[in-house]
Amino acid sequence: MQRGMAGPGRALSCFVMRMTRTPLYLSLIATVLACRAAAPAAQKGPKMNTTHPTRITRTDAEWKATLTPEQYRILRQKGTERPFANEYNDNHAKGTYVCAADGQPLFSSEAKFESGTGWPSFWKPIDKSAVEEETDRALGMKRTEILCSRCGGHLGHVFEDGPKPTGLRYCMNSGAMKFVPAAK
Repeated sequence: MQRGMAGPGRALSCFVMRMTRTPLYLSLIATVLACRAAAPAAQKGPKMNTTHPTRITRTDAEWKATLTPEQYRILRQKGTERPFANEYNDNHAKGTYVCAADGQPLFSSEAKFESGTGWPSFWKPIDKSAVEEETDRALGMKRTEILCSRCGGHLGHVFEDGPKPTGLRYCMNSGAMKFVPAAK
């Protein structure tokens, strides 16, 4: 009973198998890399600014001196406040939500909606350049983090389950913002 080829025939067969696998592996690697590179462009929603001309930079000590402990925890350490126990979840007044760290206008009350999540939610920022997006892989999941484009402070996350016309839900932390009522 013969169990396969022996000698030069077997060596040639192994060589051919190795050589035909290499292009397959290279093709697979190229496909994966191309998909990873294209993924950010395929995300739904507005393209966000990645550089802000009036970027504010401060030392950690300066941020601690400027912000309350809760604001510092959220904005600088990427913390999250408890749902339904925050200042602006149930706020229905007309006005503008600004960054608590630098006062940059972020969201209008006109774009605020009841998401039922326990955090203030908006379907669009006041201006595309007011916020930046960054991939957040914390807690074993992939989310899109929203940052203030001026100071880089963590505001919350955006999800693709919001109302029309954008279909987006900017789920923000009240502690990362201040509310400025509209003039009467």
